[in-house]
Amino acid sequence: MLGIACDPLQHTSMYERGSDDSEDSDGEGGLGNVSRVIIRPPGQSGKAKRGHLCFDAAFETGNLGKAELVGEFEYDLFLRPDTCNPRFRFWFNFTVDNVKQDQRVLFNIVNISKSRNLFASGLTPLVKSSSRPKWQRLPKRQVFFYRSAMHQGHYVLSFAFIFDKEEDVYQFCLAWPYSYSRLQSYLNVIDARQGADRRFTRCVLIKSLQNRNVDLLTIDHVTHKQRSTNRLDRSFIRVIVILCRSHSSEAPASHVCQGLIEFLVGNHPIAGVLRDNFVFKIVPMVNPDGVFLGNNRCNLMGQDMNRNWHIGSEFTQPELHAVKGMLKELDNSDTYQIDFVIDLHANSSMHGCFIYGNTYEDVYRYERHLVFPRLFASNAPDYVADHTMFNADERKAGSIRRFSCERLSDTVNAYTLEVSMAGHYLKDGKTISLYNEDGCEYDCWIRLESFPNQYPFPWADYRVGRNLARTLLQYYRFINILPMPIVSEVRGKRRGRNRHAHHSRSRSKTRYEVKPRPKTPRCHAPIAYTNLSICYDSGGGGGNSSDEGGFSPTRPLAPGSSCFSGYRNYRRAATAGSCMNPAHDQYSPFALGAKTGSDHGGGVPGGRTKKSAAQVTIEVPVPVNVPPKPYLSIIDLNQLTRGSLKLKSNSFDGTDRR
Repeated sequence: MLGIACDPLQHTSMYERGSDDSEDSDGEGGLGNVSRVIIRPPGQSGKAKRGHLCFDAAFETGNLGKAELVGEFEYDLFLRPDTCNPRFRFWFNFTVDNVKQDQRVLFNIVNISKSRNLFASGLTPLVKSSSRPKWQRLPKRQVFFYRSAMHQGHYVLSFAFIFDKEEDVYQFCLAWPYSYSRLQSYLNVIDARQGADRRFTRCVLIKSLQNRNVDLLTIDHVTHKQRSTNRLDRSFIRVIVILCRSHSSEAPASHVCQGLIEFLVGNHPIAGVLRDNFVFKIVPMVNPDGVFLGNNRCNLMGQDMNRNWHIGSEFTQPELHAVKGMLKELDNSDTYQIDFVIDLHANSSMHGCFIYGNTYEDVYRYERHLVFPRLFASNAPDYVADHTMFNADERKAGSIRRFSCERLSDTVNAYTLEVSMAGHYLKDGKTISLYNEDGCEYDCWIRLESFPNQYPFPWADYRVGRNLARTLLQYYRFINILPMPIVSEVRGKRRGRNRHAHHSRSRSKTRYEVKPRPKTPRCHAPIAYTNLSICYDSGGGGGNSSDEGGFSPTRPLAPGSSCFSGYRNYRRAATAGSCMNPAHDQYSPFALGAKTGSDHGGGVPGGRTKKSAAQVTIEVPVPVNVPPKPYLSIIDLNQLTRGSLKLKSNSFDGTDRR
């Protein structure tokens, strides 16, 4: 069938054995993925010779449905769709062996279902061999993504390659594979290296349909004194929930999750602070069956795991049912409060890393929701603010982000953290820096003839996970849950380091005299939340905020909002009366006058007071010029479209009249 045009979509089922399969091919043409399929030129039979390529995808995370020889050096490859769902065909992972020295080939993947991707913007397939186990990307000049007239106008991914060693087995993949077995091995390793100070606990949350483990890691060093609290006393333990790998082909998300786990169980001071004050619940693989089978997006039943959170059943999606039960149990608890639900994903159509968030009717809850993405953008050099989006799309109603927003309490911030499968643009806006598998900086540019040459990968997916942990610490310091470090302590730690410990190369003996800096008094400036116009009490309460520890100013409720929502209504109703106390206003004239009197000995300039046992002199304090209280009223743009501008303005005017 050389040069004959064919419809690639007719091969998407891959559930029938070809009539021309030879007997010496071990199971070739079987169900699902190809298994040791040998492709011979037309008119040849018998034992395979060198150069008759052997394709195999019958292994964990493998995906290749069919291979055909359409030219002397050209092969058409057909991806296997997800089990029980023929819509999704994008992930591929297969091996090629029985090659000949310096054999040139051209592979065409002809049935990709996703036309909007990064193949036209720098993304290239990965390759490794048995003698060179490090994954390396194909150069851009050998990769083409185009609409082919020979394939009924479908989009085709073509890449050229030269096999330079006959004895090697070559493997091609869309992204660095992260299999179920690799996760189990990693968890076993970090569990075995724990000493007496156990930094996390591991348990099986539920079994999948194919009897695979859905692991749950709990990183918790909160002391017993902090646990003897309850929500009725306005004290609780904050919980951060991390979910990963809902979509089986998004392997880079697992690298982000592993980087986060490695950081939290490590010896870094930031990790110690987070472990001592917060509880982390991490589910590193929500869809183990889909990952094992090599599906692109769905589980064993052909269902999208991130579109069924609102209707998930314990019979078809037991993983979702178990995670929802855990979230509801924590949300109803008197001891714990869920602060974050972060879902990790990989994106195949945009560069960099970015966050998807929600929109709310309560404008103050929406203000609070914007803080974490802004802090994460300052910590991640590869963050792309243009891709960040906050919406309430009905098509995403079944995602964990929308489910947590609607079904859990107002204190929950639910985000989707996306990391690109390719890389991110540098500051010049033209150069693309591609992500690599591990955290080291190495050179890896692949020519058509041989592997080694140079191409830099400066940022890794693991670093995205570490940046996420650092942002969590910065967030809790920003809202005054954690104290800010004292400048003198930070300087003392820096002086105590041995600056010559990590430098093996010799230094010049010539020293330049550095003048000491003047010892100017420095102290951390307190954050005035009224300046920032951010309210951290979603219910608009007073000084004892149930969300951020009572550091928010008093503000009116937005139209349509309520003080309590979620599963915890009946528990919070008992404490509603404590929210009505007026908050302390640092800008009020009485506060400034009291502060002046306490600091300077009263209202008289100079700090002098008249004391007499027989006569008490009452002095009138000198009027203080009070600056206007900074306040910025934010009006939700969504309310402008609903004709509620007048209602919104009246609510603020009514507050001012009080």
